[in-house]
Amino acid sequence: MSDRTGIFAGDDPFAIARSWLAEAEQAEPNDPNAIALATVDETGLPNSRMVLLKEIEDAAFVFYTNYGSAKAQELDHAGKAAFVMHWKSLRRQIRVRGEITREDGPQADEYYKSRSLKSRLGAWASQQSQPLESRGALMAEVAKITATKGTNPDRPPFWGGYRLVPVEIEFWADGAFRLHDRFRWRRKDASAAWEIMRLNP
Repeated sequence: MSDRTGIFAGDDPFAIARSWLAEAEQAEPNDPNAIALATVDETGLPNSRMVLLKEIEDAAFVFYTNYGSAKAQELDHAGKAAFVMHWKSLRRQIRVRGEITREDGPQADEYYKSRSLKSRLGAWASQQSQPLESRGALMAEVAKITATKGTNPDRPPFWGGYRLVPVEIEFWADGAFRLHDRFRWRRKDASAAWEIMRLNP
């Protein structure tokens, strides 16, 4: 497309996304990799929350969570999700929709080991999204886990990753007088070619 230049240029949306994230890492004061992840429950009621995106692969976006959490249950049930990354400092956002699969193999093990020890122990201690009596009860559980798991705990079987393979990606950048630039990449499925279209702001 002739006017898809500058920050929108390129034939690989994942490369563009990585480039935008790299810029955000220099501009955003906190969590430039934060995404607002949207799911639906078994009744179709939407849900959203902030999650940290951990990797932009060559064909997917990867994040991690407790498999017992509400988000994980909704991801497993629907097999689809959407998210938006918004960088206020850059006045840009990326919207993504697609299919979900679990990442609970060696890649998840490697990421888990890269986390701080306290975060690894916390993953064992927290029954994410379940009722909690008090913060004191949580800290007592952390102390118990620390005593039993030691300084090099394995990844919990109930904790791992999700991979979102997109069928739609939209790159949005702020424009003067609210005449924003929007380019939507869309495909029928992961094996199809991308169709790129400029959208009205």
